[in-house]
Amino acid sequence: MKKYFEKLKIKWGINSNFQLLLIFIVFSLAGTSVVTFRKLFFMLLGLEAGTAIWIKSITYILFIFPAYQLLLLIYGFLLGQFTFFWTKEKKLFKALTKRFYK
Repeated sequence: MKKYFEKLKIKWGINSNFQLLLIFIVFSLAGTSVVTFRKLFFMLLGLEAGTAIWIKSITYILFIFPAYQLLLLIYGFLLGQFTFFWTKEKKLFKALTKRFYK
């Protein structure tokens, strides 16, 4: 397991175990928050268990996925890891938009 964390630190370009811990905390806070946010958002829109899956999927992609990205940046900022997450967001944005320009 230790080897895995060392490889992850190299891949992400971070030096300390503490920074790795903070990054994991940001991911867990953002994930937990977006699950709570999704339940509330779907309830406000009136989406229920019987709602067609394609409607839920489109709603998720258009609203919840961007909310997760924003939460990563907010929690990253609060825990001093904004630069790390901002770099990742820019890479993700380039990868997503690249497909539209081909």
